[in-house]
Order: sequence, then C-alpha cells, then structure tokens
Amino acid sequence: MTYIRAVTDAGGLPVVLAPMPALVGEFLRYCDAFLFTGGEDPRTEPFGQPTHPKATPVHPQRQEFETALLDALNARPRTPVLGVCLGMQMLALHAGGRLNQHMPDSVPTADRHQGDRTHLIQPSVPIVSAGEVTSHHTQSVEDPGRLRIVAKADDGVIEAVDDPARPFYLGVQWHPERTPFEPLGRALFVRLVEAARHAGTQG
Repeated sequence: MTYIRAVTDAGGLPVVLAPMPALVGEFLRYCDAFLFTGGEDPRTEPFGQPTHPKATPVHPQRQEFETALLDALNARPRTPVLGVCLGMQMLALHAGGRLNQHMPDSVPTADRHQGDRTHLIQPSVPIVSAGEVTSHHTQSVEDPGRLRIVAKADDGVIEAVDDPARPFYLGVQWHPERTPFEPLGRALFVRLVEAARHAGTQG
C-alpha cells in the first residue's frame, strides 16, 4: 500500500499487475510507466551467479514475470521505469550486473542499511540529490552491468543506477516510499508520473 499511496499522491493512477509473463504485452499496451518494487532476494542462477545460502528468494513466478517485463521494455526505451530496492537489483542483473548477496560477509557497515535506518547518499551525477534516505536490505548491487552508477553511500554501497540512453530508467537501493527527505522520497514518484505523461504525449 505504501507504493500505491506514493503513486497516487504523485498524481498517477496505480495499477497492481498480475505476475503472469503471458500478459506482459497487454500491460505494455495499457500502462504508461512501470514501478518495480522492493521484496525478497532474487535467485541469481539465471544471471550466472549461484544464489547465496543466506538469501531469502523471491517467489519464482514474480521473478519470471519481472524478467519478462524487463525483456519487453528493452524494445520500449521511452517507457519510464523506476526500480526500488529489489527492483533496482533486478534492473542491474538484467543489465548484466551482479550482486553482493550478503552484505554482512564483506561490508562492515552493513547494519546501517537494515531495519529502515537512515544514512546519507552522495550522487556522482546530478540525477538524484545528496541527502538522507531510509533503507532496508542485506543485498546490494556490486556491478551494475550496462547501467551507470548514479550515487553511493559513504561506505561505498551503490545506491542508485540509471541508463543514460533512456529518458527515465532509474533504480534506487533505498525506499523512497518511506524516505521523509522529499527530493529522495516523494519527488521520485512525481518524476516517474511526469515522465509517463511526457512519454504519452510523444506517442
């Protein structure tokens, strides 16, 4: 519901999609933008990496659906996409990247990214603002593949990625639907809705 409220408050009409790959074509006909939400951990075998034994895998049907949707969106580069937490990780995996599947193994400050704690991020390109975000994740993007790194935390964790060749294709590791700092919270959903409107006027 937090995602639904965030899209509604931003002026969009939220539609929750059934996770059925066979319906991807129909969803592309009727939806102006796509939000890939947070969730459990992706199974990484389809992307060439064994799944960590401490991972909590997302439902396989959801992962199959989101992979099929990302495949189809490659042919629709003007369609706006926002990925949040798991959503960002799926964007990176789909772009040929890889994950740090259990941050406590290698990131001494991993606990700062869990339990809806807040921390600062610093952008490397002005796609997002510097500021404080709310996070809850034990996995992170280690390599974004074909995507560009947009922001990191001060401990080096990748916090945002994008595809600069597309008008709006952004992944964020934090939870903007729970982030009080508006430029990194509500404003991201406003930007998604505005990008959808603009894409619609371009036909």
